[in-house]
Amino acid sequence: MGGSLRIAVTLGDPAGIGPEVAQAALRSPALNPACHFEIVGPSEAVDPGHPTPDGAKAAFAALEAAADGLMDGHYAAVVTGPIHKARMREVGFHFPGQTEFFATHSNTTDYTMCLTGGPLTVALVTAHIPYRAVPEMLTPRGILRTGLQLADFLALRMDTATQRRVPRIAVAGLNPHAGEEGLLGSEERDLITPCIERLNVDGCAQFSGPWSPDTVFYRAAQGEFDGVVCMYHDQGLIPLKLFAFHEGVNVTLGLPFPRTSPDHGTAFELAGKGKADSGSMLAALNLAAELALKRRAQTL
Repeated sequence: MGGSLRIAVTLGDPAGIGPEVAQAALRSPALNPACHFEIVGPSEAVDPGHPTPDGAKAAFAALEAAADGLMDGHYAAVVTGPIHKARMREVGFHFPGQTEFFATHSNTTDYTMCLTGGPLTVALVTAHIPYRAVPEMLTPRGILRTGLQLADFLALRMDTATQRRVPRIAVAGLNPHAGEEGLLGSEERDLITPCIERLNVDGCAQFSGPWSPDTVFYRAAQGEFDGVVCMYHDQGLIPLKLFAFHEGVNVTLGLPFPRTSPDHGTAFELAGKGKADSGSMLAALNLAAELALKRRAQTL
């Protein structure tokens, strides 16, 4: 675990699978050796599968320590293990998730939840809100922010000596069949299409759509698109987990530092049984290292 850049690793709820998948991933020969991964917070054994208030407090304290280290430059990136949000709320964690925690602690107001794995990369215009609130929460600002931040993320990952091109980004519709020319909803015509036109003026990516949500992810998985802008949480997460259940990574776009997380929960029912798959955590560690190294290269 050598390397000059330090990356914080929080283990999440100590009664979940976070500690064991992190330890397994950190021992993997496939781990990027160019960075030093440092576990933040206690890592002693607890009763697997049985969350407690003390465990939630330890997970909360680890997040705060990692945030402090990121803001003072001690860490170049952070990888977060899964937390139990209900237990965390009971001990004073008043955030919808870890995404919002790091955004608040870095004074970031424009940020995007993105997930990547296998052949898919998806970015969400709205995330942790009830479905009934999605239409009213869709705004031009949100769609434009998501598109631009996804374009920056894809361009950073594609910027290598052998691969330089403008990212191709599909924008999914909100309604079935992307509204069927207004028959099934007007959001595509009145909101999403004008945003796509504005995004294409920037020239940072090739945006197209709005595409029918029931076909766009297949097309992306076949290589037609590099990423998909999604209107709500499960529109993006269901296909992502179908294609990359054990290698999906959650990335927060727009922060002043890379933040990644494995795309799974605490899985208390698997904790301590040796059944948890560490693939998603390994992918999260390696993506954090990739992004931290590329950001450093941009500043040199």
